[in-house]
Amino acid sequence: MVYLNDALIAHYRMQGKGEYSFDYHSHQEYEIYMFHAGSCRYLIHNHIYDLEPGDILLMDGMTLHKPNVSPNSEYVRSVVHFSPHWIKGVLTEMGSMYLLEAFQKLHHCLIRTNENNELKHLEKVICRLAEVQRTSEFNDIHAVTEMKVLLLQVLISVHRLGQMQSIRLPNKKVDKAEHAENIAAYVQLHYMNKLTLQTIADALNLSKSYVTHVFKEMTGFTVMEYVMGCRLTQVKYLLEMEPDQSLKDIAYTCGFESVSHFSRYFHEKVGVTAKEYRRLRLRSG
Repeated sequence: MVYLNDALIAHYRMQGKGEYSFDYHSHQEYEIYMFHAGSCRYLIHNHIYDLEPGDILLMDGMTLHKPNVSPNSEYVRSVVHFSPHWIKGVLTEMGSMYLLEAFQKLHHCLIRTNENNELKHLEKVICRLAEVQRTSEFNDIHAVTEMKVLLLQVLISVHRLGQMQSIRLPNKKVDKAEHAENIAAYVQLHYMNKLTLQTIADALNLSKSYVTHVFKEMTGFTVMEYVMGCRLTQVKYLLEMEPDQSLKDIAYTCGFESVSHFSRYFHEKVGVTAKEYRRLRLRSG
């Protein structure tokens, strides 16, 4: 059973400043992220996107992601998290599962809308969706029905925007962005091994100090924070997908050097023990 508070979270035009810290994270839900104003460089997996107002990011959730917001810059965005299982029945009945293909096949992508009219329509729908989700009881069947209808409208509009506006990425990235992406890509391939700044620098023919500074500048966090984020995401995946595998084996498979360190880190970042996380995920499935 999927509960509403796990199935849908919608926020419209959240505001903040760059002095806030945004964690590198992943989650089970699909995410539609709309950037409205400010200055934000977004890292997803091993890609860096310099966002412009009207940009939409689609993410499957399990791909690690984190916004890097300039200090003291305004930061305005709308976000919709939703469980694909929650809306799957409606989409299947209507023959509309293609609306989830961008999340399932691409895992993440950027749609640059240039703030066109379709985006303005999408904003209105997300605004209403956030209002209904915020003010309704979780067991209100009328609210649940309206939210599913609104989410369906959101997905249709996002799909239309994707068709109207081809996904545009810079042909040539500046050296710093390219190096930061290469560091992220290397970590994604080798996070299960013992990694140090020196081994990463040697593998990419860069200096250790350059690796340290360019990654921090471009992403807003350290290389080792990224390494640990990759390991944590894989742990969460294995806890759910391999229910018979021991916690010890999962910890070592994902690159943790000791079970005690794994246990402390998991509880610190997730808020529950690995055993409890597995129990909750298997129950909600």
